Amino acid sequence: MSDIFLDIFAQLRAIMLEAAPGMAIAEDSAANLTLKTHWIEARTGQPAWFGWIAIKKSYVAYHIMPLYTLPALEAAVPVGLAKRRQGKTCFNVKKADGAVFAQLRELTALAAQMEPDLRAAIGA
Repeated sequence: MSDIFLDIFAQLRAIMLEAAPGMAIAEDSAANLTLKTHWIEARTGQPAWFGWIAIKKSYVAYHIMPLYTLPALEAAVPVGLAKRRQGKTCFNVKKADGAVFAQLRELTALAAQMEPDLRAAIGA
């Protein structure tokens, strides 16, 4: 695990925790942060996934899980982040970039504000 990725992870961890203060920490280790909702998802009977950050081999993965469900959130993904996208919810970060961090903070905060919509879509 490179020191660069550890630093990026620490910065992204702070961003996610600050932007989504109402979420529950399900895992918090040196290489993984998982946030879930406080309410139970109807389909799984478990708290719904909100966000996840993990250090991978060649990047740090930053997942915003409500992107699976909320079209309005999907429409809010900035072009700069779309270039870093892998799949539907993941953005890869290979180097510290203030502009990317700001966009992730904004998108994460919007997802947290849209939690009632997420709950209506998949919740109890």
